[in-house]
Amino acid sequence: MGKVFVDAIVKFTKDGDKIPLEIVWDDGRKFEVDRVLDITKAASLKAGGRGIRYKCRVRGKEIYLFFDDEKWFVETTIK
Repeated sequence: MGKVFVDAIVKFTKDGDKIPLEIVWDDGRKFEVDRVLDITKAASLKAGGRGIRYKCRVRGKEIYLFFDDEKWFVETTIK
């Protein structure tokens, strides 16, 4: 497993929380976050790194999106 750094379109709440709305890959593909299911401080056990873990539903699939060291990434299988 590895990290893929992505751009994220994010809503900032009045309390300072970050809510991801969309994930944007380097090739320009955009994936809307249908729903944020959970937000917690956690490590990426598969790819390494610590920070905020967002459990999200994207196109009916649950994924983990991480905010670590001011960067967004998702876990991926490296081939």
